Amino acid sequence: MSVTEESGGRLNAFAKEPKIEVIKQESSSSNSFGLLIFAATIVIIGLITYAIFIS
Repeated sequence: MSVTEESGGRLNAFAKEPKIEVIKQESSSSNSFGLLIFAATIVIIGLITYAIFIS
């Protein structure tokens, strides 16, 4: 921990920050998200078609 002295004799302590790690996003999550959007689109189209045939 770093400690500095400010004007007037006040002490200021700074915590040691952890090292930053970069996390790469995997492509499998984006593939599953695309599949979810596709499935939701098919369900919505099916519901609209079903509603048209009922009325």
